[in-house]
Amino acid sequence: MAEHLISDRATLRAVYKPPGDGAVRKVLPRLDVHCRAFIARSPFCVLATSDTDGNLDASPKGGPSGFVDVADDATVMMPDWPGNNRLDGLENILDNPHVGLLFFVPGMNEMLRLNGRARISVDPAHKSRFATSGKLPVSVIVVTIDQVYLHCARALQRAELWNPANYIDRKRDFPSMGTMLADQVAGYDGAATDRLIEANKHDLY
Repeated sequence: MAEHLISDRATLRAVYKPPGDGAVRKVLPRLDVHCRAFIARSPFCVLATSDTDGNLDASPKGGPSGFVDVADDATVMMPDWPGNNRLDGLENILDNPHVGLLFFVPGMNEMLRLNGRARISVDPAHKSRFATSGKLPVSVIVVTIDQVYLHCARALQRAELWNPANYIDRKRDFPSMGTMLADQVAGYDGAATDRLIEANKHDLY
């Protein structure tokens, strides 16, 4: 049976209703007071990047509320702390500076979307802005804003993301990270990974 696909913009637009006036006009070129307040309260965002061939990456980024610093109305800065050192997103930025950020605030169903151009800085002055317990991030992602706007609540309302009744019992309902990796990678020592995760769970910076 043939699959019915959409292959051009005219057909796509014919399937959907036109966007509302507010959805079009709400896009801002710079941060306003509400965007600043949202970023100041956000402990988590997703950074979307792409290389020059269109290969994509979406990386979770987190910290205390306001971990992304507003340098000015057209610039935000994000510390990059030690992680798995794959550097997928950072390598993409070197190829293609265009990035997207999606900010979340716990308990709030609206989100904040930010599109811009990123660069990777190891400037001591930039890194010192994020000093935590005497430690500095490895680098700082500096994003010059092209577009920023508040995103409607429907996706998180559908998901009921903040509803505690939807939380799973991790030990009962889902295997550990080490167990999953051992299932996926031949010869992998999952038990050692679980011990390492437990030992390092408070060593976040």
